[in-house]
Amino acid sequence: MKRRTQILAALAASMTLMLAACGSDSSPGDKGSKDKKGDSVKIGFITKFPVDFYDTMVDAAKDWDSKESGATVVYAQGKSGTDDEGEIAAIQAMVTQQVDAIVITPTSPNVQDDLQKAVDAGIKVILVDNDIPDWDGKTSVVATDNLAGGKLAGKWLAENLPEGASIAVLQGVLGNPSLDARVTGMLESLGDAAKVVAKAPTDCDQTKGLDAAQDILTANPDVDAIYAACGPPLLGALEAIKSDGKEGKLITVGFDASPDELTAIAGGTESGSVAQFPAKMGSMGLQAALDAINGDDVSANIDTGTEMVTKDNVAEFQ
Repeated sequence: MKRRTQILAALAASMTLMLAACGSDSSPGDKGSKDKKGDSVKIGFITKFPVDFYDTMVDAAKDWDSKESGATVVYAQGKSGTDDEGEIAAIQAMVTQQVDAIVITPTSPNVQDDLQKAVDAGIKVILVDNDIPDWDGKTSVVATDNLAGGKLAGKWLAENLPEGASIAVLQGVLGNPSLDARVTGMLESLGDAAKVVAKAPTDCDQTKGLDAAQDILTANPDVDAIYAACGPPLLGALEAIKSDGKEGKLITVGFDASPDELTAIAGGTESGSVAQFPAKMGSMGLQAALDAINGDDVSANIDTGTEMVTKDNVAEFQ
C-alpha cells in the first residue's frame, strides 16, 4: 500500500508515466516486464516534454525496446523544458518501481539529488542530451557535443554574414550546461565577424522566442542575423520576422534541425540549423544503460554527432 501511495503521489506532481513498454495501453499490473520478455531488466526512460525532438527520441527508444529481448522500457515525460518538479516525480516513481537503470534528459542540475538517491539504491543513470557536469554519479552522458555544434554554427555564420554585421542571440535555458555551450561555441567561432547587439533567454520555448525576437527587432531594426540555441525559439523568431515584413531578409540559424525547421530551410525562410540526432540518443542511451546493468564497459561520454543543415543539403534530412 505504501508503494502504491508513493507512485500515485509522484504521478500527481506533473509527469505522466507510461508504465507499459513500447506504446502499450496496458497498466503495469496487466503486463510486467517478466511477462513480456522473461527475466528482462527494466529501464526507465524520461524525456523533458512533447516536442518533435523528444518525440523522435522516444520513438527510437520504443523501436530499440521492441527488438531487445533483454530489457523492458517504461516511459515518463514532462510538461516543459524547465519542468524540474515533473522529472523529480518521475525519478522517484521509477525508484519505487525498482527499475535497474534510468535514462534521462535532465531539465537542469536541480534533479541531481534525486538521481543520486537512485544511484544509491543501485540504479544506473545515463544522462541523454544534457549533462550535469559537476555530478559524478552518472554512468555515461550520451549527447551531442554541444560546444562543437555551436562552433559549427559560428563558423557558418562568420562565412556567410556581411562585413560589419550585427547579430542577436536567443539563448536556451540559462544555467543549462548543454544549452549554454551552444552559445559559447557559436560566439567562439564567430569571433569578430559580427557584433552581438542583444541576448535573451527563451527556455527553448517558441512563444518566448517570438516575444524576444519582437523586442529585438524593435530595438535593433537593422539587425542582420538571429541565432537560437534551440529550434522552437528560432521558429518563434521566424514568426516575428515575418510579422515585421522581413521574411527571408535576415540570416537565421537554429539548433536541432527539427521537422518544422527543415521545412523553413527548404522554403527559404530559415538559413540553417545545427542537426542533432535524437534517434541515436534514444537507442544509444538505452544500449548504454543495458550494458551498464550487465557490467559491460560503458564510455563516460558518447557523442551522437552534429551537422550543419542549409538549403544545399536539407533534402538529405527530410
